Amino acid sequence: MKNSNRFLSFLQSLLSPETVAQAAKNAGYEDTSRQFSVHWLLEFWTLSAVHRWKSYRSGADLAQSAGLKSAHYSRISTKAAEVPYSVLKELFHRLVSQKNRRFRRQLAFPKELLLLDSTTVTVGETRLPWAPYHGKKAGIKLHVALRETQHVPEKVEETTGSVHDGPISEQLVHPDFIMIMDRAYGKLERLDRLKTSKQSYVVRLRDNVNLHEPRSLRRHPSEASNVIRDISCQLGTPQNRSQERHRVVMFKDYEGREIRVATDLMEVSGEQIAQMYKARWEIEVFFRWIKQNLNVPTLFGTTENAVYGQLYGALIAYVILKSLFESAKMNVPKHVQLSFIRFFRLFLTEQLPVEWRLVMQHEHFLSSVFQQNKFT
Repeated sequence: MKNSNRFLSFLQSLLSPETVAQAAKNAGYEDTSRQFSVHWLLEFWTLSAVHRWKSYRSGADLAQSAGLKSAHYSRISTKAAEVPYSVLKELFHRLVSQKNRRFRRQLAFPKELLLLDSTTVTVGETRLPWAPYHGKKAGIKLHVALRETQHVPEKVEETTGSVHDGPISEQLVHPDFIMIMDRAYGKLERLDRLKTSKQSYVVRLRDNVNLHEPRSLRRHPSEASNVIRDISCQLGTPQNRSQERHRVVMFKDYEGREIRVATDLMEVSGEQIAQMYKARWEIEVFFRWIKQNLNVPTLFGTTENAVYGQLYGALIAYVILKSLFESAKMNVPKHVQLSFIRFFRLFLTEQLPVEWRLVMQHEHFLSSVFQQNKFT
């Protein structure tokens, strides 16, 4: 597994043992093991995601061939349970903060889009008794704010599956972005807070939200416009009504369904507002990708540290792979361009085109992975 060794080399260059040790210290964890350190656990979690190992036992059987020191599965389980998952969480967010290259999109939106949503992983109720969900199931959630230009999370919060999305969104908002959110986040009081705090937003409204005292906004739609109506109004009934007036854009999606979104943006067209909301689908694609390709639904452990540590390890693997792909893609000829999923599969099987291999073996390649470029 040569590319496992190469992946571990990239991982160590981006998150060195010293960096991992500092994160463990920040979490109040004293790492007394030299052979099976926190850095070793980080390597195990990322490789288990990349290679889609099925359990601690299968990971222990395959670890050595993937470039890790061999360990009994019970030793791995014990280490995963004792290392605070906040260590992996800090390392993930540290890695994301390094990846700050921005790409201008084709549409001239006033700010970059940040897509908010959550995904749930469920198991039997007896497996995670601390995370009750619906019926006889237990579950945990990852609440994600995804940067639309890079398809990489800006921030992630973890909760049990029964926690509602709305309140967690207030930990994910960011004034430098336009927040794109679905109906679960559309509580009227929350929309008022977003507007008064000058946090830009595009939020889908529930179908039963009343539009009070609507006033049409001037607009010049094109013949091909899918925008039905563009107004400002208060939202809700007399018993529960927004204090602020919000802009509401109504448009039809590709299936002809009517969608209503509330926003504070007044200087862009209704068509652009519709386009911003449609970009929210990309976070659904992200969730599907990590579940299908990074082993996310297969939880090894039963403790909070093991479960959340595994998920943050998978997200770290995703950010590294995405960064390697983007950096290499910029330096290979067009005739050998690959999609991300194709790159991922060929990288693991040592079948990347020679042009890609040469780029990734270049001595300056690693320095380009997280190079800092200004947004121009």
